[in-house]
Amino acid sequence: MRRLAPIVLLVLAGCTQTDTADTGDANAPDPAGWRFASGNAPSKAEFAALAASCQDRGGALDSCLVDLGLKRTQ
Repeated sequence: MRRLAPIVLLVLAGCTQTDTADTGDANAPDPAGWRFASGNAPSKAEFAALAASCQDRGGALDSCLVDLGLKRTQ
């Protein structure tokens, strides 16, 4: 059983799927300067999700983000 355990662990490690894709898009908008109505800055993940939904809608990104509850602080 002791000889089988390392082999099983190696097989399981080889079967796991790792997400090594770069989640940052070169054309992604900059979240700096945007705030929620509460005054809190959105996390990168939150801003990316909102920007993606704006891209799905089409149109101007800034006005879409304002429609979704963000406001520009700069």
